[in-house]
Amino acid sequence: MAGIYIHVPYCRQACSYCNFHFSVSRRTQADFINAICKEIGLQRTFFDSLHMEGGRPVLKTLYFGGGTPSILSISDLLKIIGRLDACFSLDAVEEITLEANPDDLTMEYLVALKQTRVNRLSIGIQSFHLSDLKYMNRVHSPAQAFQSIKNANKAGFENISIDLIYGTPTMNDTMWRENLEYILDLGIPHISAYALTVENKTPLEYMIRKGRQAPVLDDHIARQFNIMQKMMQKYGYLHYEISNFALPGHFSKHNLSYWQGVPYLGIGPSAHSYKNQQRFWNIANTSAYIDSVEKGESPHTSEILSETQALNEYVMTSLRTMWGCDLDNVAARWGNTRVDAIRRMAQKFIDKGLLEEMGSNLIITAKGKLFADGIAADLFE
Repeated sequence: MAGIYIHVPYCRQACSYCNFHFSVSRRTQADFINAICKEIGLQRTFFDSLHMEGGRPVLKTLYFGGGTPSILSISDLLKIIGRLDACFSLDAVEEITLEANPDDLTMEYLVALKQTRVNRLSIGIQSFHLSDLKYMNRVHSPAQAFQSIKNANKAGFENISIDLIYGTPTMNDTMWRENLEYILDLGIPHISAYALTVENKTPLEYMIRKGRQAPVLDDHIARQFNIMQKMMQKYGYLHYEISNFALPGHFSKHNLSYWQGVPYLGIGPSAHSYKNQQRFWNIANTSAYIDSVEKGESPHTSEILSETQALNEYVMTSLRTMWGCDLDNVAARWGNTRVDAIRRMAQKFIDKGLLEEMGSNLIITAKGKLFADGIAADLFE
């Protein structure tokens, strides 16, 4: 079974660090909802090689990301979910996630949302400290962050994930520990924590370059990453992916499909899809996306991965997880010669305690997780 990602490209305010496709203008929103529903119809055969039920491909997960999906009204969400159910079978769906900003999660909105099929919330809190929120140009306040969690629990949502960002110059180690303690004390079952990255052509990159904001320092990031690893382990959370921690039984089922190579379909401007060693990506322009779909044209570009590209992608994504790179799988798909090459290149990292071989799996150690992308790149063919 597979998953679908819906990209909602609207935000109330631009975060200074964000380089995703989004807009603070909502003038195209009504046309966008119609275009999403039409693209769902255009893509109804995407999963035809998978398990079918009543003539429709069976979905396991659905994920509303963005942007800020919680900016949509309940009626808009129901319209999209209804269209999905007409083209794909949602009868066996296990997880429907909505990314949300704290300021959108009023009690009224959450009570109505609970009546839909959405059963998981991913709340973009980033920090409970005002200085950090101002540095990142987040629209919500610390009070709204706390209230959104309280409201979600009161409305009956138990499957909740919180997004945090570490490494901001405004946040010392004590503040970072406080951010983690707040969430741990609340018993939140899933945490996604990302190092603040200064992307090109973002407001943050411009302000740092002009000396208007303090720079982001690698040693600051590394120290807070290590603090997080130790605290989460102490509280029984599994570090199942470089940026994700969960209590047992609370992994993000949708995101696991990305890391495990399961086919997925992306709907909406800038959304990505994958199946049969082929990648697809939609145009990252909302107006152009709407125009294309209205003409009945699929708004995507695609590429077929070479065997080397597919192998390297598997190495990269698998090493990010707690299960690691399965060398038996590599042998079955790409041959023993490639396994031998990976083992040779991995040895220096094993000697340094950054990698370990457990059975047929190469797994990055706690010490090595800070260097995961570099280790994976060194193992590329």
